[in-house]
Amino acid sequence: MRALKTPFNVIYLSLVLNVVVLVPVCLGLLANAEWTLDAYGPSTPARGILLSIYLAIGLGSAALLLRPEPRMVVVLLIMQVLYKLTTPWTVGTVRNPVVRSNLAIAAIHIVTLARLLRDGLVAIG
Repeated sequence: MRALKTPFNVIYLSLVLNVVVLVPVCLGLLANAEWTLDAYGPSTPARGILLSIYLAIGLGSAALLLRPEPRMVVVLLIMQVLYKLTTPWTVGTVRNPVVRSNLAIAAIHIVTLARLLRDGLVAIG
């Protein structure tokens, strides 16, 4: 596997995006901020589970920013793309702001994944 050769790589875009989005989201969910009630509904066990998933993604992204390992980034981003692309179906609408942001972030992560494959930083098979 090749080392990353450029100081700013597409990997960093996706990982920084995860951290920048998830820090305020997680803080808002923890504080039960008013905007979280509109976007995520009232505090429930299911919302707590979602917070745990967000924390795992955020901490994983932060760790990968410190030591980027393309294969690990690919696994993280594929899992995110899969869950983000299924949210319109599971939520039942694309009008929810979380669903919309999920779709936008998934698009960015798909570009990252495509670039990793194209640049030979990861291989299929």
